Amino acid sequence: MSTSTTTTTLAEDGLGSLFGSRSFSNAIMRERLPKSIYAELLEVQAGELELTPAVAEVVASAMRDWAIERGATHFTHWFHPLSGLAAEKHESFIVPTGDGRVIMEFSGKELTKGEPDASSFPSGGLRATFEARGYTAWDVTSPAFLKRAPSGVTLCIPTAFVSYHGHALDKKVPLLRSMDAVSREALRVLRALGDTKTTKVLPTIGPEQEYFLVDRGLYKQRQDLLLAGRTVFGSMPAKGQEMEDHYYGAIEERVGAFMREVNEELWAMGVAAKTQHNEVAPNQFELACLYSTANLAADSNQLVMETISKVAERHGMAALLHEKPFDGVNGSGKHVNWSLATDGGANLLEPGSDPATNARFLLFLTAVIEAVDTRAGLLRASAATAGNDRRLGGHEAPPSVISIFLGEALSGILDAVAEGRPCASPSGGCLEMGISSLPKLPRDLTDRNRTSPFAFTGNKFEFRMVASSQSVATPATVLNSAVAAILATYAGRLEASIAKGEDPHAAMSGIVVESLAAHRRVIFDGNGYSPEWAREAERRGLPRFRSAVDAIPEFASASTVALFSSLGVFTKEEVESRCQIYLERYAKQINIEAGVMVDMARRSIFPAVSQNAARFAREGADLAAIGAPSAALEIRARRMAELLSELAEATGKLEKALESAQAVEEPLARAKTHRESVVPRMDELRLVGDELELLVDKKAWPFPSYEDLLFGL
Repeated sequence: MSTSTTTTTLAEDGLGSLFGSRSFSNAIMRERLPKSIYAELLEVQAGELELTPAVAEVVASAMRDWAIERGATHFTHWFHPLSGLAAEKHESFIVPTGDGRVIMEFSGKELTKGEPDASSFPSGGLRATFEARGYTAWDVTSPAFLKRAPSGVTLCIPTAFVSYHGHALDKKVPLLRSMDAVSREALRVLRALGDTKTTKVLPTIGPEQEYFLVDRGLYKQRQDLLLAGRTVFGSMPAKGQEMEDHYYGAIEERVGAFMREVNEELWAMGVAAKTQHNEVAPNQFELACLYSTANLAADSNQLVMETISKVAERHGMAALLHEKPFDGVNGSGKHVNWSLATDGGANLLEPGSDPATNARFLLFLTAVIEAVDTRAGLLRASAATAGNDRRLGGHEAPPSVISIFLGEALSGILDAVAEGRPCASPSGGCLEMGISSLPKLPRDLTDRNRTSPFAFTGNKFEFRMVASSQSVATPATVLNSAVAAILATYAGRLEASIAKGEDPHAAMSGIVVESLAAHRRVIFDGNGYSPEWAREAERRGLPRFRSAVDAIPEFASASTVALFSSLGVFTKEEVESRCQIYLERYAKQINIEAGVMVDMARRSIFPAVSQNAARFAREGADLAAIGAPSAALEIRARRMAELLSELAEATGKLEKALESAQAVEEPLARAKTHRESVVPRMDELRLVGDELELLVDKKAWPFPSYEDLLFGL
């Protein structure tokens, strides 16, 4: 194929030719690899064989030729370090021949292994800064792809990233380990129930990505957006989102053109972008992808975030992925839709139409409920960011208390099971709740609940608490591990019953009844925003973490270390390093935001308001001199002067709090000091600054306003 493929668009060649045109997918490998090599690679992908150097050489050669045909000059091992962003180190294909020429080479070793410098990536103490070596290893289950930029075309090889001593330094390695763990334990359960055909269970994810778009020219005039990703000052315009007219509204042409290019870029790389629409807040949007296995979904979502940002720039806009870029306006989340599927295509969280599949569904549903109740703190920690502290609890974001929404019909069935009483089926009638006599369950037993952090939506769970800027890998790793641990205990009980010659289905009935009786406290189908729920959650004993700093230490708790260690997902050192990294990241983020506030208050707001107040005072004096009414101008000037004094005082308090917090060295204490001392001073300063914005002439205010940003496209 010619290099013109790299510029193929939907308009020119149709979606069939566009989709995957820059993805070295299994379909492409089937065409380009010898049949025996392709068959062996499929076994490697399935975990049945190890990748041999001979196979790697053949694949590398085919991948090189395919990439060069499409204009690629460089390759990179593309990975997800703990910075939260994708990382790349580009290497050219050229190799000198010794006679002044070059040839294009790419070996099996270069495909399977890279050696990036590991010293400057976050490691939480796993690596000393003077120890630089790290390794990247090809993730054979995630297709390589071509990224196109004005600088050229690059072959990107999805990889895992580990230290010289084998510690996971990224988000991919623990995710892959957790996928193996949940597959292993789910298979044990299925085998005990008589399933001899399934060979693998795959956690599947469908991420929904929310984001804002603002005019790039306005964006560049806001120091806070440039450096912190959110506005630290800003008063609400006369109209915000209260009319709800933006939600699902007609997409404006400028945004539509942007979305079209985003889709075409993603489709070409094999990312199945599916749904796009206006969200509730002005200039807020959502893009959702089709379901895929968890590691592919994590790779795809990183590409979604990166592509949205790059394409927005080409269209004269800036994409805001921060969880709460505008105070008083909807924040952005990343809804992680999660389920378990067999390699035969069965969804284990799909209600069935016969007693056997109903029973299986109920057992796996119960396992998720128990996992969420048991590991609520860890799930909350997996979504803990400084931005989420400002998002959770309102404006369509779930509260910080973990609960599960099932809907009235399904909750009623589970209550009856737990209490051992007859259960009315959704279609009417009354059935005894022995496992074999479960009623037929229609797919959509539930409504949707926007205030629930963890909602069952028919055949999957939607984890709505995840922050928009996060990788889906960490929440997925936690969820996979939590469910795997519960399935391991279920499998043990089922296997013990079989060893005794007992019917495993009877044991399954006992497991479900006992688990629901102990863990249905986490089920709540009401309004998560209501004060009554907060009191009820406390009465039930559900943990409540009011901030990221409260939740993050859950990663290093003895219970969490035992969970991950027992499943082989994290070593003790690896999980403790995550705790340290996330605490340091929180403190750094608050540190940047506070520093930006001080700078904006001192260097921009204070002089602008001073000049405006002086003008009002002069105009008032001039009016008074000729006997004209001047009281309004004088009152306004006096109030601005009072607020300027408050601004100076609040800025000084924030700066002092920031200096004290920066002097604290221990990560948890440092993060707590930022949360308890710096954040309140930031909020106090903002109140003064936002009131001043309403008093100053619009043209004299030094930054674009919320009205400009939210309605300026």
